[in-house]
Amino acid sequence: MSAYQDDIKAAATVIEAAGSPWETISPESVARMRAQNKFKTGLEVAQYTADIMNADMAAFDKDKTKYTQSLGCWHGFVGQQKLISIKKHFGTTERKYLYLSGWMVAALRSEFGPLPDQSMHEKTSVASLVKELYTFLRQADARELGGLFRELDAAPESEKAAVQAKIDAHQTHIVPIIADIDAGFGNAEATYLMAKQMIEAGACALQIENQVADEKQCGHQDGKVTVPHADFHSKIRA
Repeated sequence: MSAYQDDIKAAATVIEAAGSPWETISPESVARMRAQNKFKTGLEVAQYTADIMNADMAAFDKDKTKYTQSLGCWHGFVGQQKLISIKKHFGTTERKYLYLSGWMVAALRSEFGPLPDQSMHEKTSVASLVKELYTFLRQADARELGGLFRELDAAPESEKAAVQAKIDAHQTHIVPIIADIDAGFGNAEATYLMAKQMIEAGACALQIENQVADEKQCGHQDGKVTVPHADFHSKIRA
């Protein structure tokens, strides 16, 4: 029996146990909604994508051709369309990540308007973008699975097993996000609070610089001022 059918049976058992108040609920509808809403929280997304990234790093250590590719994006719709296109073209999202660059966030996401890459934008901008991206990627999953469910409904009995197999093998559009948090937007405590918010939004990898936060400059610019090693280590430990 397929995993999809197992989910239908599990839902039917719960509905039957609940009695008359739930008797009009369709077990198959429940199974479909669960499939389309695989991740309940951003933390679940972060845990799932962290496992992917750890496996990818281990694979790269063994074989340098197994590198990953990270695509920059600054809006949930942009990230969604990139992953839909990647999956359609390559047939998989394996070793494909999204990257949130500090300069993109500063230039395109700040409520103050376009800003230079100098940590002048709101410190919550990146976490908000991570949350937005995963909302759009979940929508991509729901759309694709919705098409498979319609295909299943229209399929003759002899072809339903093949469609169910495609549902069981469905690959999510949820991929790891690497997020640039500049120099941490403050001291070790501020960096900890920001990292916590990012992980709760779904990010599994953060990029932090060892510059003085108030004097932060873009990588190609002169005049960068770095913090003492001990200060930077305290941010990493936080």
